Amino acid sequence: QVHLAESGGGSVQAGGALRLSCLVSGDADMKYCMGWFRQVPGKEREGVAAIDSDSTTAYADSVKGRFTISQDSAKNTLYLQMNSLKPEDTAMYYCAAIKGTCFLSPGSGVPPQSGFRYWGQGTQVTASS
Repeated sequence: QVHLAESGGGSVQAGGALRLSCLVSGDADMKYCMGWFRQVPGKEREGVAAIDSDSTTAYADSVKGRFTISQDSAKNTLYLQMNSLKPEDTAMYYCAAIKGTCFLSPGSGVPPQSGFRYWGQGTQVTASS
């Protein structure tokens, strides 16, 4: 069983920065494809960024150049550094995992949420103007 726990959300002024963390617990020897998704009430959950087990990354066009996904294998932690936050980034942010690979390649988009089996409970990010 894989357990994901997000932290680091909060409220900032537009233009500010936050770093989200996602602690992964489960099979220490397993490789994962990890992703960050976000959702606002009444809208579909959308992919923000993903990082494959070989460290290939993918981003939504709306966050390219502002957000960076990374992971620290020694700490079993996934990160999302969010800079230059905009009011439209306001959402509940979730981390998600797939055991193995999600076959990311340079230039590919974030895999659909339907492919991710494991989910955290979310952390709220609010960027106010």
